[in-house]
Amino acid sequence: MALGQHELSLLSLLATPGVGNVRASKILAWCSSKGKDVADFVADPVPVKGVLSEDMATWLRSNKPAIHKTAQELSDAKITLVTKGSENYPARLMSLLGDKAPLILFAKGKLANLDSIGVGFCGSRKASDKGLATAADCADQLAQSGIDVVSGFAAGVDFQAHYASLKAGGTTTVVLAEGILNFKIRRALEPVWDWKNALVLSEFHPNAGWSIGNAMQRNWSICALSRVMILIEAQSKGGSAEAGKACMKLGLPLFASEYEGAPNSASGNRDLLNLGAERLLKSKTTGRANLNRVLHFARHSAGQTVAIAAQAYKSC
Repeated sequence: MALGQHELSLLSLLATPGVGNVRASKILAWCSSKGKDVADFVADPVPVKGVLSEDMATWLRSNKPAIHKTAQELSDAKITLVTKGSENYPARLMSLLGDKAPLILFAKGKLANLDSIGVGFCGSRKASDKGLATAADCADQLAQSGIDVVSGFAAGVDFQAHYASLKAGGTTTVVLAEGILNFKIRRALEPVWDWKNALVLSEFHPNAGWSIGNAMQRNWSICALSRVMILIEAQSKGGSAEAGKACMKLGLPLFASEYEGAPNSASGNRDLLNLGAERLLKSKTTGRANLNRVLHFARHSAGQTVAIAAQAYKSC
């Protein structure tokens, strides 16, 4: 299905060098204040001090063919654009991230996941066998409880979480650190992959490559899409630890796994526990991860505003 003029205009802004989410929000706000349609403004851009530079306006005027080519590729791949301010755009992203919320979510798969109760996962690409087993155990329990598993599609913990949820017949949301046109289902996931249960999201230009900066940025979106985050194993420095810190900065609950003989790949868990993360322990009754408080908070916060939910967590 061809993109509408509004979607095309936002895609054009996202592709413009120097225009990120904050700058795009400023452009949208300026258009609104002047009673201008953003599609008309982007179609015939003029420099506006503090809003759109001469170089940005020139780029928009001269790169229209490339934008239409990308739009056609998205249409051919049956990718949906969920744009900032639209009815389908997750309110949690706006509430938690504000001007830094993604301008566009490029989406493929089960869009209903955007309205589901989600629990996010972060952890090392080189997690120990015990850590990977813990990730799979938690994701399996969440799937069987009707909770969407949200993670970043990296190797290690992310992969185990996605795999275990789908294997259990649950849903999962993949949040990419690259453009969605680069997405390919990992061969090891193919036996359990089902587009009826999986949603793939990207906030980056459809052809963007993976980068550390993108990975750090998408971690904020994983947190904001989740009602609770589970940290399996993280080193003291790195993306997983930063994801845990982002979660706590947003006022959301973070549960960090803790077990005897934790490897070096879990050194960041101790740091985050010292900062106020909750301990995720094994149940002596079931021998599995005890997710009672994870489930309680995920369900308790459903329907609440972010501020009320965060305060409820801090007071319980």
